[in-house]
Amino acid sequence: MTDILTITLNPALDVLTTIDKVSDTHKMRCGSVIKHQGGGGVNVARVLHRLGANCVALYMAGGVTGERHHKLMSAEKVRCHVMPIAEETRESFSVHETSSGNDFRFVLPGPQVSAAEVEACFDYVAQHLPKQFLVISGGLAPGVPENFYARLTTLAKAHSVRVVLDTNGPALTEALKVGVYLFKPSLRELRDLTGQALTTEEAQVAAAQQLIQSGHAEIVAVSLGADGALVVSANEQWRARSIQVDVQTTIGAGDSFVGGMVWSLERGDSLVKAFQYGMASGAAALLAPGTSLSQAADVHYLLPQVVVQAA
Repeated sequence: MTDILTITLNPALDVLTTIDKVSDTHKMRCGSVIKHQGGGGVNVARVLHRLGANCVALYMAGGVTGERHHKLMSAEKVRCHVMPIAEETRESFSVHETSSGNDFRFVLPGPQVSAAEVEACFDYVAQHLPKQFLVISGGLAPGVPENFYARLTTLAKAHSVRVVLDTNGPALTEALKVGVYLFKPSLRELRDLTGQALTTEEAQVAAAQQLIQSGHAEIVAVSLGADGALVVSANEQWRARSIQVDVQTTIGAGDSFVGGMVWSLERGDSLVKAFQYGMASGAAALLAPGTSLSQAADVHYLLPQVVVQAA
């Protein structure tokens, strides 16, 4: 039995290229291409594997793109279980604009998934529940019911498995009704969820505390982009500023943050220590282009630079 199981219902083959400046109308001649296997739970599993966790990545995949995705996972020696689907796994296309440092990300909807394929995925989880954490990360593929993450959360909680959730939209709303262990929204996602501007740290902490008091989550970790992150529980509130690094990309930082936190929590570390590992992992993901994600050596190197203060 694995300690941690990650779930990705709509993985992607991430394709990254570069250009001096993005513009309309004219053909844009791009630079060389980098391809990585991607998708929220897939990325989290890759980071957990590098940190030494006992983890399995469960994801749906089909077609030639799905085969390429799986080959990349195998090359990294990440333990995984592929749920085969009839349609083709999507690609996700990103362009790094070298003149500004901005990343432009084009996200395709993904393959249509059948009801039978959805139920096969649920049955696998039911038969292979992890000992510690179920990490549900990424959006739903077309055809997956909006309450699917809520069903998985209900199943996990019935077996005392802690659920980590990083998604958006109706799937997020439904799962939060059940209540999760750790919820990782961006500030924009927290604003959308609460309908509040959340322009101050006090308002952000209060919004997270409201989610906790309402039973939606035990811990809320809010990523603030260049401003760092917040983590809030019923009894603790912590703030950390971003570590200053030479940024090559912003892609995958959030997934790396989740991977670092879950790895630390699974070891039995305190919340503040797990928060530090999350911050170091997120910063480490910025050091290489594409969906390279954080490397363990960089995480441990950056950890002493994380400054955490009471929020």
